[in-house]
Amino acid sequence: MQIQIKLPEVKLGIIEAQNARVEADHPDLTKLLDEVCQRKQNEFTVETLAEAEPVRAIRALFRSWDMDPSKYRPSSEALLRRVVQGKGLYRVSNVVDVGNLFSIETGWPVGCYDRSRIQEPATLRHGTAGESYEGIGKKTWNLEGRPVLADPTGPFGSPISDSTRTMITDSAKEVIIVVYIPGKSPDETAERALTRLRERLTRFTGASDVQSVISHS
Repeated sequence: MQIQIKLPEVKLGIIEAQNARVEADHPDLTKLLDEVCQRKQNEFTVETLAEAEPVRAIRALFRSWDMDPSKYRPSSEALLRRVVQGKGLYRVSNVVDVGNLFSIETGWPVGCYDRSRIQEPATLRHGTAGESYEGIGKKTWNLEGRPVLADPTGPFGSPISDSTRTMITDSAKEVIIVVYIPGKSPDETAERALTRLRERLTRFTGASDVQSVISHS
């Protein structure tokens, strides 16, 4: 799926997979999540986390979109703060957990979606007046002026909080994962990270035909 980028300073890593099996958990993935969370907890405090290069890069990205990252925290930073505070990651499903693991390792926001619920074309843009959606675990989310992924039906995702319309459920078979990558990050670095994400998606969900692309503005 192609996503047109209308916001500055960002590129998108887009991974699509077929025949994923959405399950509550995967023992090997759970072990890996625990190990990485412990490592991040040892590596950072809440205070030092703010100075970490990936966190600073995403905060700069938000500011380039006229967003205050302290008021509207990037999802990746929110996850890292939970981990560093010893609260661990939310355990949702194997698909979402793979995405969250990738997010805390790279510091980049990630959205996991049911591909069958997204129409083309899709666009990354600012939300307009009156746009909103029901956020996962939140009340109605006002989207005006905020970065959103949108299809012809309307916004469905954001590097802050995603919608319930396209979220991964047990019935999802086609999966799309969108990664928000700072524009200054080298493509080679992003490609290595996406390769690891593809491998984990295959290993932990049984997905097939897993492909990725880096989309530039």
